[in-house]
Amino acid sequence: MIDVLVVGGGPTGLMLACELRLHGVEVVVLERLTAPTGESRGQGLHARSVEVMDQRGLLERFRAVSPEYRVGGLFGGVMKDWPEGMDTAHPYGLATPQPVTERLLAERAAELGVELRRGREVVGLAQDEEGVEVELADGSRLRARWLVGCDGGRSTVRRLAGVAFPGEAATVETLVGQLSAAEDPERIAEVVERVRRTQVRFGLQPEGDGQYRVVVPADGVSEDRTAPTLDDFRQQLRAVAGTDFGVHSPRWLSRFGNATRQAEQYRVGRVLLAGDAAHIHPPTGGQGLNLGVQDAFNLGWKLAAEVNGWAPPGLLDTYHAERHPVGAAVLDNTRAQSIMIGTDPGPTALRHLFTRLMDFPEVNRHITGIITALDIRYDFGDGPDQLGRHQRDIPLTTGRLYAHLHTARGLLLDRTGHLSAAPWSDRVDQLTDPCPDLPAPAVLLRPDGHVAWLGGDQHTLTAALTRWFGTPRPHQP
Repeated sequence: MIDVLVVGGGPTGLMLACELRLHGVEVVVLERLTAPTGESRGQGLHARSVEVMDQRGLLERFRAVSPEYRVGGLFGGVMKDWPEGMDTAHPYGLATPQPVTERLLAERAAELGVELRRGREVVGLAQDEEGVEVELADGSRLRARWLVGCDGGRSTVRRLAGVAFPGEAATVETLVGQLSAAEDPERIAEVVERVRRTQVRFGLQPEGDGQYRVVVPADGVSEDRTAPTLDDFRQQLRAVAGTDFGVHSPRWLSRFGNATRQAEQYRVGRVLLAGDAAHIHPPTGGQGLNLGVQDAFNLGWKLAAEVNGWAPPGLLDTYHAERHPVGAAVLDNTRAQSIMIGTDPGPTALRHLFTRLMDFPEVNRHITGIITALDIRYDFGDGPDQLGRHQRDIPLTTGRLYAHLHTARGLLLDRTGHLSAAPWSDRVDQLTDPCPDLPAPAVLLRPDGHVAWLGGDQHTLTAALTRWFGTPRPHQP
């Protein structure tokens, strides 16, 4: 029996597979497509996702192929400078197209021993107390102890598991694609700058080699979800911008809507959901890919703990408890942004007001924290403000904090020299360091880098270790 089947080989599924393999879990990824599409819906990594990649030793791979950007706010078409005082050592995003993110994560998954099976479509699912059996389109069957649906907004796993997906259907759609343009680049930039003063759902972003990422409002909402044609793009560009820029030779063409839905449960028995299978929303703010990768980052170590037999009671249920509210908050902020990017006088006035409000540093910090996920604080109960938040990277005498998180284990960082996590040494590392930037005498980090405990006494530390890392294994003489 396979330990975990991951259905869907996009960024969320691949990230989850990597996290599980770091704990020695056997993982098979089933991907319906026989090859990557090359479509780039997600355009980059926000600051918290940059931290995630650094915590797993992947950041330099991304930096080698991704320009940095430093935009604050990025809300409803409003962009400001990156604000001072954000709680991160990585005050930037990375402009990484989704196909590049998938390639880098697939390479890492292969290094870790993940088996990626392409051209495998799941058509049936049944679960019992011991595991999950899936039926594939070719008639074959596979059985696993756990299954995670990372198979997108029209998730087959979600449907087969009977999970409700309430929300709002799309009311508008946008065409997006990568095309060449015959028009002079300076003329294109001039027209784009003029049109975007009133139409935020429009743009031609240079991609190199004469190619552009073209975004333009569609003519209504498609009933059959078929891909748009080159003529559709030309027609809509002329309608919105007065010119089609001589677009030609498309590499890919697609469409997206503003539907907003969220799964009622992220877990049903031995079936879990992550990424777009758990939530869909408009792409305003560029949060979708990041939200899915961070779902995987939260879930991976918890599911591995279940597989490996040391998970404390209820640990896996904290995945839904922590990530469902995060997903709901993203849905809410994209609903607000969808209103702001409208072209009617009301949305236009709201956008102008918001632009002025964003000039206040505290507003810019607040909005930037929302979009980049740096503001997330999981509810771990009463305690200091840092409890439940991500721990930023800090310098240590032995290098950097994040360099000690590459193995996805817990970490006790202690500057007192008097505390111990030794009974949990099979799942928690301990580092004594007189680091002045630590927010307390000692900090216990979960494998996802969130602060599980901070203080200075062994009694409360032991309680936190037991809560998050279970009962220590008996001492072996």
